[in-house]
Amino acid sequence: MTDVCVRAGIGGILVLLALGVAACGDGSSDADARIRATKPVTLVAAGDIACHADEPRTAQTCRQADVADIIERLDPDVVAPLGDTQYPDGELEDFEESYDPTWGRFMERTRPAVGNHEYNTPGAAGYYEYFGRRAGSPDEGWYSYELGDWHVVVLNTNCDVIDCEPDSEQQRWLEDDLAEHDARCTLAYWHHPRFSSGPHGSDDIFEPLWETLQEADAELVLSGHDHAYERFAPQDADGELDREDGIPQFVVGTGGASRYPAEEREPNSLVHSTSFGVLELTLDADGYAWRFVGEPGDDFRDAGRTRCR
Repeated sequence: MTDVCVRAGIGGILVLLALGVAACGDGSSDADARIRATKPVTLVAAGDIACHADEPRTAQTCRQADVADIIERLDPDVVAPLGDTQYPDGELEDFEESYDPTWGRFMERTRPAVGNHEYNTPGAAGYYEYFGRRAGSPDEGWYSYELGDWHVVVLNTNCDVIDCEPDSEQQRWLEDDLAEHDARCTLAYWHHPRFSSGPHGSDDIFEPLWETLQEADAELVLSGHDHAYERFAPQDADGELDREDGIPQFVVGTGGASRYPAEEREPNSLVHSTSFGVLELTLDADGYAWRFVGEPGDDFRDAGRTRCR
């Protein structure tokens, strides 16, 4: 795998430099550290992943190893865990005993987002120690990177821990990061969904982040938190259908921990399933193709292709 340069805030850059990781810039040397597109690149994503090592695998729970086997067969360029990577508390010992023997085999190509269960351990200390530089600065949890012709933004939506207000440090960083980047296609992912038909439901606290991404013509948003797969039509931050300028969202909380049923379906929800599996994205200079890949024998299918705006 080719190395990926990471964009972070000031605190994040200091951490990256201490770890010997390149921060993205405008110089030609930075380009050498990025995944560049000579052909389409692939990213697979899912959140809500690993049970405690003592919990048994059943038909409904703790199937993180089965989902990891799917990823191994797909052999993607990047693996994007969408938060709640380790249950119940994100202790380092739990990561080492459960996540690491399954999804840990993809560590060198992993670019994670932090979830709420990680913060059940103060400061999400186990998560940041386990993933190291790949998770960004422990004081922030947000960062960005380049993948082929795409710009990828990873945000921290634990708003009880970090500020999610319109004038927050993360919001200012996001605005600056998107303004500085000239990619035609942008992907964003984080843990808590803006829109969801699951038990956790939709959350309007993320409207400012959504609005900033929409103004920058971001192509799609991925999230987890509700343990299901759900695809939404393009929407604005208020949840109004906007096929021209809105952003599609995929909820992919299907990494193996457990299944959540749908509550009342939200407007503009197109597809919903409780299958375990991953969302595979094939990204090229013109757009992206998506498909949900479930466990062997699971007949649920969702796939398509669209161009970048």
